[in-house]
Amino acid sequence: MHPEIHLALHHVRAAELHAEAAAHRLASAAAKPGRPLRTRVGWTLVEVGLRLATPRPSPAPSVSS
Repeated sequence: MHPEIHLALHHVRAAELHAEAAAHRLASAAAKPGRPLRTRVGWTLVEVGLRLATPRPSPAPSVSS
């Protein structure tokens, strides 16, 4: 293969990759606002689950005088 053809194919492929990366960046930027809410809800569910799974401490025996 001639070097000029190889270089031309490289430029075409690089342009395709740049366009694909730009489209991916736009798609992920649109999806980011929902992520913090999802994360907060997830951690809240973990906290509730841990509170339900952890046994309550038994009351301290009362000391009578």
